[in-house]
Parts: sequence; C-alpha cells; structure tokens
Amino acid sequence: MEIFFEKNKQVFAKDGLFTIKTDQPEEAGGDNQYPEPFKMFLSSLGTCAGVNIKNFCDERGLDASQVKLEQKMKYHPHKKIISEFKLKIHIPDDFPKKYDNALIKSAELCAVKRHLRDDITVKSYVIRE
Repeated sequence: MEIFFEKNKQVFAKDGLFTIKTDQPEEAGGDNQYPEPFKMFLSSLGTCAGVNIKNFCDERGLDASQVKLEQKMKYHPHKKIISEFKLKIHIPDDFPKKYDNALIKSAELCAVKRHLRDDITVKSYVIRE
C-alpha cells in the first residue's frame, strides 16, 4: 500500500487497483471533500460485517435489499476511545426467523473485527421491522 499526499490535508492510499481518498473537515484545515481517516476506519467495521451478511443472503437466495445495518459506538468515559461497537441488523418482519442467529454470526466473522484489541467489544443484534 502506498500512502501519498494531494492538495491541502488530503491523504490518499493506493492499494492495487483502488485509491482510498481521505481529507479533513474545514475546521481542521481540510477541504471536506472526502471522509476523514477515522470515519473510514469506523465504516470499515460495518461494511465488512455487511459483506458477510450479503454473502450469507446471496448463498441462500435471500433478498437482502431490505436488510440494513446500523452501527453505534460507545466511548470509554475516561480513556475517550471506543470501548464497544453495536451493530443492529435490521431485517424485514417476513425474513426467515431461522436465520436470525446466523446473521449475527456472519456479521461477527468480519476480518476488521478480528483485528480490534481484545478490550473492544462488538455486539450484534437482529431487529425485525
């Protein structure tokens, strides 16, 4: 992976075919054209879990178009760092109930999650709507 700089506070990472672009908000001296690196990190957990859930659905011929993930973070009050991620897997009420636990397990197979420190927890839930 090659990391390089563009205008102002933009920092890009080239990895094979893709270039990941980051920036800083205007109040931090950036142009706010791309996500901040930390937001990219946060989104990598949810999108990784999402890939696993989408693959699970695809392999079983299940419609994933109404499945959504909601990610929230809980911060440690003294350390001021994230201590817990909560992933809510929103599924339609008619989604086969027998797959609820399997969706949670699929989300928890995420490679990003496996690279977090041991004291950071990730809790996944299914929410029927």
